[in-house]
Amino acid sequence: MAFLVVTLLIGLLGRTLHSAGVWNSNFRLISFSEFSVLLFGPTVYLFTCSILLKKKYSHKDLIHYLPGLIYSIFIVIYFIIPTDAVISARIKTGELFRMIHICLGFGLMVNTIYWILSWNVLKTFSREIKNEISYELHIQFIVNFLRVIGGCLLFWIVTYFISLSGFQDIERIIRSYIWVFLALIILFITYYGMISPSVMQVLPENQLKKYTQSKLSFEDMDRLKEELDQIMINKKPYLNNKLLKTELAQLLGVSNPELARLLNENIGMNFFEYVNYYRVKEFVFLAKSDKAKQLTFFGLAQEAGFNSKTTFNKSFKKLMGTSPSAYFNNKL
Repeated sequence: MAFLVVTLLIGLLGRTLHSAGVWNSNFRLISFSEFSVLLFGPTVYLFTCSILLKKKYSHKDLIHYLPGLIYSIFIVIYFIIPTDAVISARIKTGELFRMIHICLGFGLMVNTIYWILSWNVLKTFSREIKNEISYELHIQFIVNFLRVIGGCLLFWIVTYFISLSGFQDIERIIRSYIWVFLALIILFITYYGMISPSVMQVLPENQLKKYTQSKLSFEDMDRLKEELDQIMINKKPYLNNKLLKTELAQLLGVSNPELARLLNENIGMNFFEYVNYYRVKEFVFLAKSDKAKQLTFFGLAQEAGFNSKTTFNKSFKKLMGTSPSAYFNNKL
């Protein structure tokens, strides 16, 4: 987060000084802002990894900033060091504008690649986490963050191709507004992270443990399946709306991967689906009891272990083929 703010500061500083008339509004101040162009995408990617995967900073992460370093050196050599006479000659031949387009295209390409990598981290995380937890994670914050960044990149790409058609002034004006918009987004995220730190903590505090590969036989798996069924029926661990796979594995006396293998191979569900299957059964039971006279459908769903109305509706419809209200209306 701090590096996002620093990157933003570098990107805006040159433009602010140029607009304020510092150094007679020399164009080199705008070139100074270009130092941050290739720092933005890698920082968004590393920020996404740190939020979703709890990936701590490593010196190896600096490799992602190598293109930005090379790009910045080129900006200094080509745009900042040359004299005004050299720059004027390049403008007359059109070389300067061609190089600006190449630099913009390269910057957009690198940032787009890192945005795609960030989105892939999100999709992979969303898919794999259902093997570890039994409830819906609140990751809409990071989803919206990546969507807004992606929208800005898409808009920038469109304006870039418009500029290639000869409308260079339009692209130059719009690019300034995009920088301001990105500034507002990042500053809002920083402020939100300060007043509500929990939004940055996606996973539960207790880390999900890793174990060696399962060595259970088919007979062991059949026995464990029966034991797991008895645990779910008698102890009802699914009533814990924050149940983790590690907790259920401890109740069964097996490792995390062994429980995953049992669920996937012998039962045909991932952990998320399996626990919510029992929660739906519990809901149906409660809906036919006297509690149904006192609570709403979602109130009953919470009693059954659900902590999200969306998860409840999706799980119920997937198992029963219809919504809760339609199901019970038909029964009546």
